[in-house]
Amino acid sequence: MGIITWILVGLIAGAIAKAIHPGKDPGGFIVTILIGIVGAIIGGWISSMLGYGTVDGFNIGSLFIAVLGAVILLFIYRKVSTRS
Repeated sequence: MGIITWILVGLIAGAIAKAIHPGKDPGGFIVTILIGIVGAIIGGWISSMLGYGTVDGFNIGSLFIAVLGAVILLFIYRKVSTRS
């Protein structure tokens, strides 16, 4: 159930990350949502490895970690994609 939760939270996190970090994305809104999903999964994995607990549902802590992971991944994506 944890990975499915992170994917669903990632959808929301991608939209929030787009609002927090506005601007023109090389891939558009769909790519931003996909980055939100990947950022949420990576953020959830890192937070689990650091001992902050497992994901067993939708809560504010999960959303915060997902948004943080998505914003960081979106920032990296923009830096990498604008260099080429």
